[in-house]
Amino acid sequence: MVEHVPRCLDLTRLSRRAGRTLTGVDRVELAYLKRLLKTSDAIFGLVRTRLGFLLLDRSGMALFDQLLTTGAWARASFLARVIWHDPVRRNVEASLRKLAIARCSPRGLRTMLRQNLPTGVHYLNTAHSNLNHQVLAAFAGLPKARIGVFLHDTIPLDYPQYQRVETPQAFRKQIKAVSGLADLVIVNSDQTAQDVARHLSAFGHVPPIISAHLGYDAAPEDSTMSLPDRPYFVALGTIEPRKNHDLLLRIWSQFSDDPDAPTLVICGNRGWRNEDVFKKLDRGVPHVVEHNGLSDGQIMTLMKGARALLMPSFAEGYGLPVVEAAAIGCPIVATDLPVYREVVGDIPVYVDPNDAYQWISAIKTLMLARSGLPATAFSPPTWDAHFSEVLRRI
Repeated sequence: MVEHVPRCLDLTRLSRRAGRTLTGVDRVELAYLKRLLKTSDAIFGLVRTRLGFLLLDRSGMALFDQLLTTGAWARASFLARVIWHDPVRRNVEASLRKLAIARCSPRGLRTMLRQNLPTGVHYLNTAHSNLNHQVLAAFAGLPKARIGVFLHDTIPLDYPQYQRVETPQAFRKQIKAVSGLADLVIVNSDQTAQDVARHLSAFGHVPPIISAHLGYDAAPEDSTMSLPDRPYFVALGTIEPRKNHDLLLRIWSQFSDDPDAPTLVICGNRGWRNEDVFKKLDRGVPHVVEHNGLSDGQIMTLMKGARALLMPSFAEGYGLPVVEAAAIGCPIVATDLPVYREVVGDIPVYVDPNDAYQWISAIKTLMLARSGLPATAFSPPTWDAHFSEVLRRI
């Protein structure tokens, strides 16, 4: 780790996700927050709110970290309650305004940073939120500042058909800003590094790229989680097109008349552009259960009892659920993606995401086995190793 470096971590994503089940990208920003709080260096947090920017110091960041766990947010003002319909979001922003050491309108960002941040500050954006030319240019204009950006994947550009309509163009602008202004790009795998370099090169400049696998945090089991009364499989992730839930629902529809069929437990919030899947879930598919908003402990409990984790995704930036499953010895059936091969090797049973027959065969094999496939030894990547690699560079 580079010693005695003042750092400013962008906390916009966490502020917007407060009160919700955290996604993989959210967890990365949270991991960076917790690690920087353990350092002795000067640290700051930047948050983009509806009204402008807020700047937190170490104590404000520590209190924000506590509030993310307790949910004891301040009550918003009457004006904020009029502006915001989301009660959690408005209370989060009210709390952050009280914690801030400085605030400004969008136009005043560079001035606020110059007045409050020390020379040589390193800005870290780890979650794609608040990632734009305005913010990066404001930091680039500070004396001896450096900018590090974490790019988790390039799926919006490589697979636009799976995204919200506006996402690919917005992401393209982010990539352009990173190409022009970032001093270092952080990625989660060598595969992502190749994809990021390919897209950055289209804008004429590829900053240095560092690849560091994401750390694994084991969650304690939650005994309050009710498990299915028959053998079951788990599908984990946001219900969006690239996750390919439709394949699993078509397979389970074929099991509908089988009294001994396993249960499919789908864990994840509903996403976008997946109306046909949502309709099937609303009508009900025999032996299929849908859960959203589960805690890490509940998901851990589910995976430990599952015959396998099923991941038929068409594309992944990293695939944290696969790492989590491998770490606890839960069998995995997954699409043969390069990033899975890189991170968990030959542990999963790899199948074609378009071949229902292969999936059915793998599922039936696991049903016949008394306790799934034999567990394969796996040492998951650690956050210590991740930060040892990253923070010595930025």
